[in-house]
Amino acid sequence: MGLFPIWKKFRRCELGGIHMKNLARVYQFKIAATVLFWCVPLILFPQQLLLSAGFPEYPSYMFVRMLGWAYLALCVGYYTGLRAALQGEKIMGPIYVGLVSNGGGCAYLLYYGLTGEWQNWGMTIQFVGWSSVLATLLITLGLYRFGIQDVSEKN
Repeated sequence: MGLFPIWKKFRRCELGGIHMKNLARVYQFKIAATVLFWCVPLILFPQQLLLSAGFPEYPSYMFVRMLGWAYLALCVGYYTGLRAALQGEKIMGPIYVGLVSNGGGCAYLLYYGLTGEWQNWGMTIQFVGWSSVLATLLITLGLYRFGIQDVSEKN
């Protein structure tokens, strides 16, 4: 089926109100940012490219590659949430997974960033790290606001 028909459906379908549309946007942002900034680099970039971007050197990048695949697996789950939201439905599994993954990721990234863990890493990786703090915070808040919080559809 691909993503393109979903983008068309998102533009023309009647969702279960503005909150479902916003939940779909949270999923779209999460999937795009994760694939672009985490999955593709961690899975596909050669070690030398990671090093030149400022990623720390490791004896083996096996766990780095596995982490990229784990992020991609999360995106598959978010895609099921996106499809449901585009149909005006809400499934809670991807919302709960997203809250734990993004909330926990945000807390860890913020902690390690503030304690100087990235201080000797390259500027590109530091930028991705701090951008990820902001992105995971926004995703967590979006999932809570449009996925968990009971919001009246009446205006």
